[in-house]
Amino acid sequence: MTEEESLWIRRFHQSPEAKIRLFCLPHAGGSASYFFPMSRRLTPAVEVLPVQYPGRQDRRFERCVDNLHELADLVFEAIRGLADRPVAFFGHSMGAALAFEVSLRMEAKLGVSPRHLIVSGRRAPSTSRVEQVHLRDDSGIVAELRDLSGTADDMLGDTDILRMILPAIRADYRAIETYQGRPDDAVQAPITVLTGDTDPRVSLAEAHEWRSHTTGTSEVLVFPGGHFYLNDCRNDVNGIVARILAES
Repeated sequence: MTEEESLWIRRFHQSPEAKIRLFCLPHAGGSASYFFPMSRRLTPAVEVLPVQYPGRQDRRFERCVDNLHELADLVFEAIRGLADRPVAFFGHSMGAALAFEVSLRMEAKLGVSPRHLIVSGRRAPSTSRVEQVHLRDDSGIVAELRDLSGTADDMLGDTDILRMILPAIRADYRAIETYQGRPDDAVQAPITVLTGDTDPRVSLAEAHEWRSHTTGTSEVLVFPGGHFYLNDCRNDVNGIVARILAES
């Protein structure tokens, strides 16, 4: 990896013989380590490369990026040199919208289409809601995290940890809540949408709207659970991702 790639990409398991690379893009406030179990499950058939955003964990002293288009530009530049073999994307929540935007850039600037785009826990880019979590005070953001059940309670109750993670969480929320995709933007890559049946942030209709953002095939798979259904359905999701990539 180049120095730039090493800054953005984490490789938890070596997969030198893998025929496809899977870039994994975390949710708002999330980090590359969220995808360690997926990397362990898919290795060695797939080279799993989670993306680490600035402003968290080992990058906590870097400026947080609070604009999703800017973040997509930065991620694309970091991974473009790794498109020398087939690639696919998996993004959860904010990461789903980011995966879509990076895929658009890859197709437009490299002439390379991902083999598959797997988007989880996020409505289609052309759908819109008024969401202003990023404008709340710290306690309001913590309340949102508790409602979505995606962050461990012991972390949310630790003042020192909150002081470290809240700036990145607020920046991520600002990035995704001010993002609006263009209705006519579409990738050539097929899209698989994964969603929880009680996710308050994604209706089934909004999930199905992803079909208008690909010139390829699309499907929606529904799991029991809310916005972080993925935590309880990890084995099933990993199995589905493995199947999709084996067929890509």
